[in-house]
Amino acid sequence: MKNIVLVLTEPTEGKQAEFDDYYENLHLDEVLSSTGWDTAKRFELVDEVGGKCPLKHLALYEVETDDPADIVPTLNRTRSERQQSGALNKLTASVWVFSETGSLHKR
Repeated sequence: MKNIVLVLTEPTEGKQAEFDDYYENLHLDEVLSSTGWDTAKRFELVDEVGGKCPLKHLALYEVETDDPADIVPTLNRTRSERQQSGALNKLTASVWVFSETGSLHKR
């Protein structure tokens, strides 16, 4: 079953460049390596309609698993295998897991 993990983050104040370098050149690959997840990509908020998005940095991970309830525990269990950075504000980060419910539609 295909799942996506959405992680909203922000840099620690004054550490945007360090945050970007850490996330793009280290963190995403370490998450994939330590968790066995399939893909990772970063996005930055450019517009919003309706409710206000709490943070503007999004990491999207694709995870193929029959046990989506184990996704967050796997992320937490493997934390010690990844370098941590003070540039990532851990106090405001949030994680959501969504499981596929239908087929892929293409243009």
